[in-house]
Amino acid sequence: MRDVRVTQAANSICYAVTGEVTMPSAELERMVEAVPVPVARALNRRAFYFVPLAISEGDKTLVAERFDAALTQQAVCHRDIDAGDSQCVFISTRLLDDRFSIAFEFYIHVGHAFVERAGISQEFADLVWSQAEANVRGETSLDASEFRKHAQGVGGPADEKAKSEYLSAAFSDSIAIYLLSLFLDVDYAELREREYPLLAPSALAARLNKIAEILPPNPGFQFNIFYRRRA
Repeated sequence: MRDVRVTQAANSICYAVTGEVTMPSAELERMVEAVPVPVARALNRRAFYFVPLAISEGDKTLVAERFDAALTQQAVCHRDIDAGDSQCVFISTRLLDDRFSIAFEFYIHVGHAFVERAGISQEFADLVWSQAEANVRGETSLDASEFRKHAQGVGGPADEKAKSEYLSAAFSDSIAIYLLSLFLDVDYAELREREYPLLAPSALAARLNKIAEILPPNPGFQFNIFYRRRA
């Protein structure tokens, strides 16, 4: 991997592509550059490697230069490797296959890394907790759903630590969905999961609008929310 050429995008994110990655290079570059500059700057000392398959073997990480169906059982969606004070993140593009899945995997990682470094916006936290207190239906991820239950004392006493974890999960989830919407036209139904009910659309819209206020899009990218009209 030392021989792989690492590119620094206009927003300062470092990334590289190696092996038979089918996502067009121009599209992958735009996916990376959709990350707002304040978020990108929080990802310093981190490089993203887009590879066909990243394979986990205990403490070792192997990279397949081309897709091989026989290796998919050992492959992981992403793999982090720490190197001194830096981190390399390998994303399996051929395991995820389509650009929606590749982009969302990348943006989920970006969202969590940003929140880990920058913390939670108080404005966003106040909004999310007010929604929880109003018993707004659903959540943005399984983690957020479970933490919210513990934070509100569903089935037991309210847990203050769970509240902090809930707000952190909701913030990183919303950042990831916001970034995805900057890169692609996203139909909210595409995010549907079986394990938990999706957050009510109006509540998600409020969260995403708040994210857009805190982290405005880079030049060349737009954020809009459109509601489907009922027949």
